[in-house]
Amino acid sequence: MKSYLRGLAVAVAVVALLGAGFWWFSRPNPISVVLKAAEPGRVEATLSNTRAGTVEACQRTKLSTILGGRIDVLFVKEGDRVKMGDLLLKLWNDDQKAQQTLADAQLELARRRVTEACTVAASARREADRTAKLRRDGFVSEAKEDAARTEAEAKEAACATARADVAQAQAKLAAVRVEQGRISLIAPFAGTVAKIVGEVGEYSTPSPPGVPTPPAIDLIDDSCLYVKAPMDEVDAPKIRPGQTVRIRIDAFPGRNFPGRVKRVAPYVTAVEKQSRTVDVEVDFGKPDEAGGLLVGYSADVEIVLESKENALRVPTAAIQEGGRVLVLKDGLLEERRVKAGLSNWEYTEVLEGIASGDRLVVSLEKEGVKAGAHAVPDEKNFVTK
Repeated sequence: MKSYLRGLAVAVAVVALLGAGFWWFSRPNPISVVLKAAEPGRVEATLSNTRAGTVEACQRTKLSTILGGRIDVLFVKEGDRVKMGDLLLKLWNDDQKAQQTLADAQLELARRRVTEACTVAASARREADRTAKLRRDGFVSEAKEDAARTEAEAKEAACATARADVAQAQAKLAAVRVEQGRISLIAPFAGTVAKIVGEVGEYSTPSPPGVPTPPAIDLIDDSCLYVKAPMDEVDAPKIRPGQTVRIRIDAFPGRNFPGRVKRVAPYVTAVEKQSRTVDVEVDFGKPDEAGGLLVGYSADVEIVLESKENALRVPTAAIQEGGRVLVLKDGLLEERRVKAGLSNWEYTEVLEGIASGDRLVVSLEKEGVKAGAHAVPDEKNFVTK
């Protein structure tokens, strides 16, 4: 009997060991998950642009001559810095030069005629005055006096006409000079020549209405820069001038430039049927830092609407639809629901549902990550901040 019981006990022990071994080797392997602890920190509510923004110059003009013609002289090349009033380009204008020479000659002739006519008028006036004196003394007739006075007045009128001819010649010369300005390009402000379309000897054509033609010279004032970015029309009512902005330039990864909202466009732009945006202009908070930037750089802006210090925060990537999160506790993943406060793409404030120190799964895309699953932390990627 004892031998039977002993054998039965051994058999039961073997079966138990076999069952435990089967369970151990057939159990699912725990999933390695990336965790991040919930803890106090700074949380912000922010807005970001829907498409890439652009670094723009405060002043930029695309210059074309008023008249078309062959380029005679280019006084600058691409990349040159120019001062306000510098002559940049001039078209062929030998015909206008000839007209100016003629206008100069006509003005000089008119001035000489003034000298001649006014000298004669002065002499006639003196003669009229002498005749009047002789008439008072009884030496000449009244008719003689009238004739002298009439002659003086006629000569004075001729003098006035000659002066008017001078004014006319001056106006004609001014018109010729204005016409010359129609074939020249003058820098309206100091800046850098970004692009020149055309070479000496080529024909430059101004843009007629409705026909886009490349400008002859693109002039940029890169001493003052700002960022222009499209924001979703739904977010537009939340944006106001003066709000703090973080500017990110693709050419400078990992670096943030401080800025402020300068202007919100008063209208909605429909670039595509499904995309309606409002342009927002952002000034650099430290213009000196923007000095090395190039006009046309792509940029993103993050507008800070509200911020809170020492708020219990979790990575936004850890929150699923409906406010669900997965917390690792005693080797199992537990699903909890949280009430969120301020939020942006990086962090979300949690008002209730978890406590400081709880470890949340952020690798939600990993296969098998769900409530009730066995999991272990990925120690290489687990961080507390």
